[in-house]
Amino acid sequence: MSKHLVMAARLMDVEPELAFQHALAASRRGGRMAPVREAVGLTAYAAGHYGEALREFRTFRRISGSNEHLPLMADCERGLGRPDRALELARSEDAESLDNAGKVELAMVVSGARADLGEHEAAVAALEIPQLDMNRAFSFSPRLFRAYADALEAVGRHEDAATWRRQALVADSALGVGDFAEPDILDLVGDEDARDEEARDEHPSRPEDEQAEAEQSDGPAGQPVAEEAAVAEPAAAEPAADSAAAEESVAESADEPAESAAAGDRQAAGSDD
Repeated sequence: MSKHLVMAARLMDVEPELAFQHALAASRRGGRMAPVREAVGLTAYAAGHYGEALREFRTFRRISGSNEHLPLMADCERGLGRPDRALELARSEDAESLDNAGKVELAMVVSGARADLGEHEAAVAALEIPQLDMNRAFSFSPRLFRAYADALEAVGRHEDAATWRRQALVADSALGVGDFAEPDILDLVGDEDARDEEARDEHPSRPEDEQAEAEQSDGPAGQPVAEEAAVAEPAAAEPAADSAAAEESVAESADEPAESAAAGDRQAAGSDD
């Protein structure tokens, strides 16, 4: 059920009919829950199914006790070709409980109902409410200003209509909505760069590959060999020193027999005496 509600919310502005079908699927599992009936009513209204929307909004109000969708209920009456019933709903006591945004929405519905009945001056008067303030911008102000401009245009007050249309743009700019909304941030990485990054992630470089790249970047290939030879030169001098020591020991050993022979001669001469 929750997945159907999520899809209904995502698709309501782009594919309202499909969003309505998702909401209906959710209602078959949780039809006694107020949020589910609210979702069915909102998606039905967005898809133009005003009869179903009106029924669901009434059920939502009965379950939750909330009148927040009263403006939409009145607009459903307009959509069904019953502007007089929309006006009756707008004059009910329940309309007094609406917040400022709800009162603005209801005023625009009443203005539209008056225009449906051909009462264009009354349509202008219906929008002249305290929330119609040229010097202040609320979330509902751009739509209210444009609705008032349309009503003024219908009675031939073209200059006043142009003034309120310009003020609607000012409100858009102040609120950062409409043409003045901040653009979405897009990923500008190219496909080739993305593939290279994926390849590096899948096949990380090995230590021996990094060592080979480092040796290639050091310079000519013979330079490291020369350094190794220079390091090996002191080791080559060690055997020479060993051979010199061996010659000295041989010489010393050769002198020892000669000294022994001389000593023997002196002993023999002594014995003769």
